[in-house]
Amino acid sequence: MKHYFGTILTVDREDHVFHHLVEDNGKIVFVGDELPEKYKDVETIDLAERALCPSFVDSHQHFASFASFHSGLNVMNARSNEEIKTLVKDFVSKCKDKLLIAFGASPYSVKEGRLLSRQELDEVCPDRPFFMGKYDGHACVLNSVLLKKLDKKLKNLRGYHPETGEMNQEAFFAVSDYISGSLSIPKLIKAMKKAVDYEASKGIAMVHDVSGIGFVFNMDITMENWFAKHLKNGFQIRVFPQSMNVKVATSRHMPRIGGCFECALDGCFGSQDAALLEPYANDPNNSGVLYYSDEKVINFCKEANRKGLQIEMHAIGDAAFEQATKALKAALDDYPRPNARHGIIHDCLPTKEGIEICAKYGIQMPVQTAFIDWPQEPDAYTVEILGKERASRLNPVRDFMDAGIVVSAGSDGPCTDPDPIYWMYKACNNSNPKQSINIQKALRMCTYNGYWTTFDEKTNGSLEVGKRADMVILSKNLYALPVQELMDVKVEQLILGGEPYRPLVK
Repeated sequence: MKHYFGTILTVDREDHVFHHLVEDNGKIVFVGDELPEKYKDVETIDLAERALCPSFVDSHQHFASFASFHSGLNVMNARSNEEIKTLVKDFVSKCKDKLLIAFGASPYSVKEGRLLSRQELDEVCPDRPFFMGKYDGHACVLNSVLLKKLDKKLKNLRGYHPETGEMNQEAFFAVSDYISGSLSIPKLIKAMKKAVDYEASKGIAMVHDVSGIGFVFNMDITMENWFAKHLKNGFQIRVFPQSMNVKVATSRHMPRIGGCFECALDGCFGSQDAALLEPYANDPNNSGVLYYSDEKVINFCKEANRKGLQIEMHAIGDAAFEQATKALKAALDDYPRPNARHGIIHDCLPTKEGIEICAKYGIQMPVQTAFIDWPQEPDAYTVEILGKERASRLNPVRDFMDAGIVVSAGSDGPCTDPDPIYWMYKACNNSNPKQSINIQKALRMCTYNGYWTTFDEKTNGSLEVGKRADMVILSKNLYALPVQELMDVKVEQLILGGEPYRPLVK
């Protein structure tokens, strides 16, 4: 039994801030301003200038991919292709793997204004297969060794560009399947343990994992379910199989389905294949790509909804958002389920009509506030490709909340780093000030709403009597800070079930 004294940010219905919290045997038994006499002699932890809040949730992450890339080479912070080549050369000299993996390249954050080419990769890695993943998780560059190995599989697919080595759309997904199938299970499990420890260091206690990226017989889905069930330190994972085949979920007795990859309705802005209602401002012949017909998406949603599954789908552009909202509306009109909690992921460029559908039908939104003026995809770039007016409508988090939509926060890892403090900072300091929200709403987005999304709010998400003592000690009281200073806050400790987080990797 422990008594926490100081600033307790409960994130309950009224956003109470109390001064006392008592946990016993992993559960919260008291929270309030007047400590009952029976707890006077309990061990006290004085928070002083710090604060206690509920544990965080990453409500959209490619967990196996994040784990794999997190243990490889990350080039996101490089600001030139020459710097990337230096990083790759050093990585190649130290890593003995037969297949080499790096991630995070962006043409918009390097001075050359383009991706590294196949020929440049060959200069620093001429004799082993090398995969350089683009920051958005929708494209990659292959060196000549890997391209030669996969050429027959790729050359008839959309998005195949052998001259530069860049693969996107269908060709990229085929490469991803190959990369996934090449990973050894023991190595992946070790990487997943390290990833969990890293996320815990950021105060994250639950990950919504979208799984299904190319393993034979969807073994990654089975493995990640197994991994999640056997975690003994209180960290939780909720797995969404990324498939349009409902049986992938029902055969495993899983209550949810969806994500990106096979459940992506369009591409992304980085590859200029996010599906738009009007052409790109810099290319009047390009409106992006809708991967599926309306009929296919509607039929999938109807079947999954009738089977009682929770559905989530990726939609970046406004045409994809329209398709997603109409399909979920059709499914819920066909078979009403008032508390289905279906979701649309990303929601970068929504439409007014689609927002109204989401509000009316209880469709929730796992968004990525880290996408706001993203270094890998800065505002200047989105203005260039979308035009100023349309770019001003990106990531309207406040509009979503004002409409009554439940908004949660996720990293889309490995595309961005799992970092809830940064998500809150971006949500409160939107480059479009009209879409900024206050700190209370930002904290709720990263805590309670994430647990609510997967029906876990009865046990987690707020500091209330009867709930699990899954909590985070922050270095400062969020509510007492100007929004511009949120990045000064540090996660000091994650507490799960009343106990300090126990690392999986010693």
